[in-house]
Amino acid sequence: MKVTQEKLPASQIGLAIEISAEKSQQTYDQVIQKLTRTMNVPGFRKGKVPRQILLQRLGLVQVKAAALEELIQTGITEAIKQEDIQAIGQPQLRSSFEELIAQYEPGQALQFSAAVDVQPEVNLTQYTDLHVKAEEVKYNPEKVDNLLAEQRSEMATLIPVEGRAAQLGDVAIVDFKGYLAQEEEQEPQEIAGASADDFQLELQQERFIPGFIDGIVGMQAGETKEVTAQFPEDYPQQEVAGRAATFTITLKELKEKELPELDDDFAQEVSEFQTLAELRSSLEERFKAEAERQTKANKEQALTNELVKYLEVDLPETLIAQEVNNMLTQAAVQLSQQGIDVKKLFTQESVAKLRENSRPEAIERLRSVLALQEIAQRESIKVETSEVEAKVKELLSEYSNDDIDINRLREVVEEDLLKEKIMSWLEERSTMELLPEGSLSASADSQPEVEAALSDSATDDSPLSEVETTA
Repeated sequence: MKVTQEKLPASQIGLAIEISAEKSQQTYDQVIQKLTRTMNVPGFRKGKVPRQILLQRLGLVQVKAAALEELIQTGITEAIKQEDIQAIGQPQLRSSFEELIAQYEPGQALQFSAAVDVQPEVNLTQYTDLHVKAEEVKYNPEKVDNLLAEQRSEMATLIPVEGRAAQLGDVAIVDFKGYLAQEEEQEPQEIAGASADDFQLELQQERFIPGFIDGIVGMQAGETKEVTAQFPEDYPQQEVAGRAATFTITLKELKEKELPELDDDFAQEVSEFQTLAELRSSLEERFKAEAERQTKANKEQALTNELVKYLEVDLPETLIAQEVNNMLTQAAVQLSQQGIDVKKLFTQESVAKLRENSRPEAIERLRSVLALQEIAQRESIKVETSEVEAKVKELLSEYSNDDIDINRLREVVEEDLLKEKIMSWLEERSTMELLPEGSLSASADSQPEVEAALSDSATDDSPLSEVETTA
């Protein structure tokens, strides 16, 4: 078999394949024999149908098409093996199948072209002496106080309020019904899902669409009032986004929160600690560790962003498609763990849109991975088996679970340890300028595109999802 290679864009190898006349005839005869053995024709025993009758019943084009499929499939497979090509993904036929049918004659040589994706060639023009800036996240003691305040609020006792109007911070029990604003001569249009009875809500600014909470503040228990509100322009439900609405609200009950004392008893109620001091100390350690982790992530992201500027690579479609699939799978698992029914999100239309939207992020991920892998290869950076086993043992002791896939865990651990070594090597040979948190426009922990798109689609059917903003 004659094979000529050609280098194509997107890390593809083009193959010009010529099947010998002998192989062409042999495959054609084998296909007819197979069809003869399997085809039922009245008046003939199975396997004894004459070739001419077979061709009359099936048609010459159909028989030639079956032979061509066999020739093309085996031809590409043998060509890849013969040329020792490390192909990834499924090969693609570049010739027109219809034209091949018209040209194909059994007993004559067959020529066609195909293409296969291969691992891309990676070139890093620079990967040392990088100059980068990253945000430094510092521990903020206020986070401890804020978290304790939130926990106190969650454990608060609701006390009925009498003799005064509603104010911010109260908990209100309301009936409400929402209508879209219309022209004077038109009937009000009720908003689907924007109504409820005996609905409990805490009166906090910016929690609901603008105007809703302000309208309740100042009302007395038993009072009914019409409140004007405005849906934000970026509201998830497009049919109401940016439109004015009127809500008929009845304040049925009003309660205020009685907060528990911030003492040792409170600490024992909300945690495993016996004293408030122990709880505070634990929270301080937690937030300090989070600040260190985020700073480290910011530094790694800054280095990677700078590194890929010097990367030259032509990505094959196979790798891009695989990375998109990985992203969708990861996002679906995370949303499922949050109790969201991802089957409702993954419709045929939404999946196609998600694939399209997540493609740029998939490409950036691949470029980052390939750049780091190239450094590891050039500088012989690797992880020892003993390091992997030690980390696996540590994780298993912390998370004892019979369902853990040990082999997959080892793979993940090895990938993480290798990346950590590469990043340390890279940072030692680069110049890092740490800046105050928030001083750079891009955030290292921004939500990936695919997760954001899925999260936006994961609204529930309660009135709260229709009225409450995403703030």
